[in-house]
Amino acid sequence: MRKIPSSMSTQHPDNVALPPWVRGEMIAGEDEVHEVYFAFRELECEEQMWDWEGKDVDPNVLRKLLVNHTDFFKEHILGKDLFITYRVSNPSVEMAEKKVLIEALESIPRCYDVAENFYGKQVCPPIFEIILPLTTSHLELLRVESYYRKIIVGKEKMRLSDVEEVCVHDWVGSFQPKSVEIIPLVEDWNSLLNIDQILSKYIRISKPTYLRVFLARSDPALNYGLIPAVLLVKIALSKIHKTSERYETDIFPIIGTGSLPFRGHLMPSNVNNFLEEYAGVRTATIQSALKYDFDKHTTKETITVLNKELKKKNCAKTITEEEECTLRNLIETFKVDYQRKIEELAPIINYIATFIPNRRARNLHIGLFGYSRKVGKTRLPRAIKFTAAMYSLGIPPELIGAGALAKLSENQWNLMEEYYIHWKTDLSFAAEFVCWQNLNYLMGEKEIMKNVTEKFKLRKVIPHIMEDLETLEQITGVHLGPKKLAYRKHANIVNNILLTLVEKDERELRNCIIEAGKIRRSLG
Repeated sequence: MRKIPSSMSTQHPDNVALPPWVRGEMIAGEDEVHEVYFAFRELECEEQMWDWEGKDVDPNVLRKLLVNHTDFFKEHILGKDLFITYRVSNPSVEMAEKKVLIEALESIPRCYDVAENFYGKQVCPPIFEIILPLTTSHLELLRVESYYRKIIVGKEKMRLSDVEEVCVHDWVGSFQPKSVEIIPLVEDWNSLLNIDQILSKYIRISKPTYLRVFLARSDPALNYGLIPAVLLVKIALSKIHKTSERYETDIFPIIGTGSLPFRGHLMPSNVNNFLEEYAGVRTATIQSALKYDFDKHTTKETITVLNKELKKKNCAKTITEEEECTLRNLIETFKVDYQRKIEELAPIINYIATFIPNRRARNLHIGLFGYSRKVGKTRLPRAIKFTAAMYSLGIPPELIGAGALAKLSENQWNLMEEYYIHWKTDLSFAAEFVCWQNLNYLMGEKEIMKNVTEKFKLRKVIPHIMEDLETLEQITGVHLGPKKLAYRKHANIVNNILLTLVEKDERELRNCIIEAGKIRRSLG
């Protein structure tokens, strides 16, 4: 059995600080190549996601790593000890750059040749896994798997000319590896709830010896709210466990988590809660805020804990059909309440998001070069900028729709507490970043009401949000507003953000957003 990595470094741009080896205001180009070595060597991550989705990517990353860090990679073998895993575009949803998938797949045999020249004839395939985002069907997985096997590897047998008996293999050599492994990245409501069907159909047809599956955590939170996102993942983990037992096939879940509770709450101070909360997960993502917004020693200690603890057999809780039915109704209650408020907040969220600094060189995720996220019929920024915008307003997104707690039955309460173990810890963390002064200004300060409340059509939604917060405080006893001195500074800064919206001082707005992010140790 190959080594299953526990820590996957990713290129998610949720960091405020930039590492000292970055040459500009964004991590891009050669810096991203160096980042792979940094994650492996300095932080001791076991895997690096190399992201072909939504950005220009360096296809020569493997060769550059082996040439520039020869001694390290002679000792730590790629494909055996450490892993580079491609995330590609999904042609089913990518509008303009569907063939990026083809480009990524074509690079895999070339990477093998480079590694064979470096390590010798007994080389492990250095890249052999593909993460397919927004997977909704087993057919999408089979297409990628079949295309690689039939088209990329299959062409080695093609005859090149009618005038000589020479095939592609004779000309440029064999194509290795002969197959690739596909990791479905499951992100939406229906796919998470029906993940057992996707995996079962794939296992029956492809018959893999084992399988890795990637569960999104940020996009479900963006689309449905914090509590629905956590419970959807718990249902998915339960279904994965049952599917693994049914088909006697090891399945190793990956979870995509950022630092703030809305995006998974994987930060040094919460790592033990994280491990308990997401029992059954085998691999956790190490995103940029965790890598660069904490001191290196603290980050490395956190990754060391993950590398040790996630290797232990820790099965997900099994959810019964009756419990799942109750949880689905609970999730729906929260989702409706959350989505209604977010749709009304969308104009100001989208505006603030334009001032969130870019920490990675990425193509646009709207229009020609990709896709944005939607809640109902409303388009929103991607999850990191969405979360950063909400925190920058003093309205943490974790708390939107929390008033639905008052609608839960006793049975629903009990199940929520059983399957979302640390819900109160997560809400308490976010509660420290509520800025009551901003909410009061939006409803009672004449100039702000004219230039912000009316401009962004917030007059109806802000009172509902305030009611949510008051209900949350009454029901749970969670104190809303800063208690620690640093968080009081955060409240002052986000209050200044609101004032700069009136003054239209764009430079000051960007500066304040960054300063507030430094206190949170994450943009979003």
